[in-house]
Amino acid sequence: MLPTGRSSSVAWATKTRREIRETGGADGSVVVVPVGSIEQHGHHLPVATDTLLADAVAHRGAERAGDDVPVLVTPPVWSGFSPHHTSLGGTLTLELEDLLAVLEDVADSALENGFDGVCFVNGHGGNASVIDNVVSTVGKSHPDAEVTGLTYFQLAEPFIDEIRESDVGGMAHGGEFETSLVLHLHPDLVTMAEADAEYLDEPYERGTQDLLVGGALSTYREFEEYSASGAIGDPSLASAEKGEELFDRLGDELADVLRSVSEQAR
Repeated sequence: MLPTGRSSSVAWATKTRREIRETGGADGSVVVVPVGSIEQHGHHLPVATDTLLADAVAHRGAERAGDDVPVLVTPPVWSGFSPHHTSLGGTLTLELEDLLAVLEDVADSALENGFDGVCFVNGHGGNASVIDNVVSTVGKSHPDAEVTGLTYFQLAEPFIDEIRESDVGGMAHGGEFETSLVLHLHPDLVTMAEADAEYLDEPYERGTQDLLVGGALSTYREFEEYSASGAIGDPSLASAEKGEELFDRLGDELADVLRSVSEQAR
């Protein structure tokens, strides 16, 4: 488990086996599994960015839903599917099949404790297809469980234009969005002197432009073909104040999702 610097009433890792079984046995119980990555995020953010943020948002959402939902958050699955980042250094990646197997095993183990539902909370775009697959495979093997998954930053779509200053593309990999969140949660891990703007020159009109402006077309390139620094977007516009608002509202959005999952699982 990565040290997130957060104490939490919903952390699986801090509970006894009896407490876990009691929560899992409650009606409508949900286990949340944060899924991140260890991959380069330019010169200004730590390689654990995706894991730290998925874990933090998962805990905030679960805490806010906790009065209505019997819920626990597992330690984060910290290594994801990031082969496109390895050439720039700092990245620890799993093969796609291995990540799928790890997530299936974590979900299977959690459900053995009596939980009625699972929600994977993903923090890395490269994991999204794996999350879709594991929802299907775990759901197929546990037909009585409500198995769900999401990518946390997509929860910001309804309100992001109220917060962002950057143009489309400015909230991409290590841009205004992620940098603001890390400034709020872990300011000591951000080097703003290195936070330079670098926008993606996407040749396809239907390609992905931004964390929150996705395209219909998938492509593959080594990340160094996109960016010399390893980051894309405009982290220079990031602030801890934006990060605080993002974190607060993401927590509310996830809490609503968890309440719905719990209701469906009852």
